[in-house]
Amino acid sequence: MIPVTKPYLPSREKLDRYIDGIYERAWLTNNGPLVQELTQRLEAYLGVENLLLVGNGTLALQIAYRALNVSGDRPSEAITTPFTYVATASSLKWEGVEPVFVDIDPDTWCLDPANIEAAITSTTKVIVPVHVFGNACDVETIEAIACQHGLKVIYDGAHAFGVTYKGESLLKHGDATTLSFHATKLFHSIEGGAIIFKRKEDLERARRMTNFGLAAPEEITDVGINAKMSEFQAAMGLCVLDEIDENLKGREKAWHTYEAAFKSKVQLQYRNPSASCNYAYFPMMLKDQEKLFATLEHLRSKDISARRYFYPSLDIASYGKAVGAGISQDVASRIICLPIFYGLSENDQELIANSVIEIVVSSLGEGVL
Repeated sequence: MIPVTKPYLPSREKLDRYIDGIYERAWLTNNGPLVQELTQRLEAYLGVENLLLVGNGTLALQIAYRALNVSGDRPSEAITTPFTYVATASSLKWEGVEPVFVDIDPDTWCLDPANIEAAITSTTKVIVPVHVFGNACDVETIEAIACQHGLKVIYDGAHAFGVTYKGESLLKHGDATTLSFHATKLFHSIEGGAIIFKRKEDLERARRMTNFGLAAPEEITDVGINAKMSEFQAAMGLCVLDEIDENLKGREKAWHTYEAAFKSKVQLQYRNPSASCNYAYFPMMLKDQEKLFATLEHLRSKDISARRYFYPSLDIASYGKAVGAGISQDVASRIICLPIFYGLSENDQELIANSVIEIVVSSLGEGVL
């Protein structure tokens, strides 16, 4: 079976050298030298400052909400998208913040800024957009609305590792952007995540929060939890970062093979023309659910695994309230992602593309537009 994704496994010899160093130092966690090195190298690679590594991408969201005073004792709401992975909304709910879902753009599949202002109330504290499939949101419009209404902006950038916008890192936008380094992501540290803050003081507050609220061994200044990244996670991250260009090159080839095969045959995501593509996912939208199920079944018959993203639309999952999300419900019901990962052979790429065309065009007798 060809999987929909596959973790990138870097050089075992190089990983063993990092692990040998961990054994020699016997320093396994608590901001060890590998965590410090990975922080510095990621800031340089991504072109950002104020990056904080954490244990996973969901913790990244939760710490960002706390550090920016979005969550806490007072009632608060967050305007966000229903077309995203469940963690975007469940992390808000976990922190006592009510998600308010507004609809998405039918072409970009990102939160539509035109729907934000109508959803703002006296308890709205933050806008939480998602760079869906690594596609850059309309950051200027979103941030202008936030500025006008005195709101924070925290981007869920779980899919947006390495994406640039107008020549600079997309991750520099907002008061903070979070990243996921889960094993299936383009860049991973087995489990892990990061927050990139606009302001250094927010970074320092968040750093204390990830270490039980400690400013020093005998000085507690914040309410905190344990959200630290370990040295073993950092070792994997350093190895994956060493080989990131090779990983990207393999994904890029598959992405362009699919794009060439499906252009004008299926509806693809309209990508922000000012942003780069990191080739992390290849989503496509089918005409209706009947064609979606037929396509999934046809691919399974060829031992090809594809997956629905993101179904169901979160406005119907009892995580918050919705202010109109019909487009999200429609898009979520018709999207699948095709296999894309480093090491996917050209023969398998062609098999996948041809199998989709067989069912979408030939077997069903029509395209999906």
